Amino acid sequence: MRPMVDSGSMTDALAGVPLFAGLDEEGLAGLARGMRVRRFRRGETVFHVGDPGDALFIVMAGSIKITLPADTGEEAILATLRPGDFFGELALLDGAPRSATAVAIEPTETWVLAREGFRELIASQPQMREALLATLAAEVRRLTSHVEELHFLDITGRLASRLVRLAAESGSSRGADGSIRLAGPLTQGDLAAMIGCTRQSVNKLLGLFSDDGLLRLERDRIVVIDLDGLKRAAHR
Repeated sequence: MRPMVDSGSMTDALAGVPLFAGLDEEGLAGLARGMRVRRFRRGETVFHVGDPGDALFIVMAGSIKITLPADTGEEAILATLRPGDFFGELALLDGAPRSATAVAIEPTETWVLAREGFRELIASQPQMREALLATLAAEVRRLTSHVEELHFLDITGRLASRLVRLAAESGSSRGADGSIRLAGPLTQGDLAAMIGCTRQSVNKLLGLFSDDGLLRLERDRIVVIDLDGLKRAAHR
């Protein structure tokens, strides 16, 4: 873990993180003083499932995937996090070990708040408690939707639904033709791990979606061309 950084350089950035948006200038300055910076290489593990939980992580640059790994080497991707998102809070709230594994998808910078600082903020700042509860509620709703997709949609529907969600959550602004460029890096293996199928199945379905004019496959990105068409494909 790197040494503490100058709190003045962090305050403005922390104000843009939804979890801390309700803190006043004094609260943000105090928060910044207790934070450290930690950077991860592409593919580096932040923590493993079962590890003790001792800190909250905020993604400031890059991206993180939250996964459940299997003994076979396969994984289920529960969430992909990008700048402004945070993770690791559950173990701080209930004291249980980490419930999932966190891995850097690309070179990533996180800001780290130790358990003591996190719990002090939750106890003393009602705005942060409200933001945390709202975030946890949204996560429960998202996971409920994911379970619904796994149980009631076929593979085609699950992939189409996930691409629609990615377009809404992390797609860049629409191009002149209305297309939406999905945030990357995003591999076919990642998509397979998100929807519970094989990479080969994802490859075949992406080709079909491309042939139908729903999306365009670029070298390192997926560009959604017909969002409404993808929505219809998710519920055929």
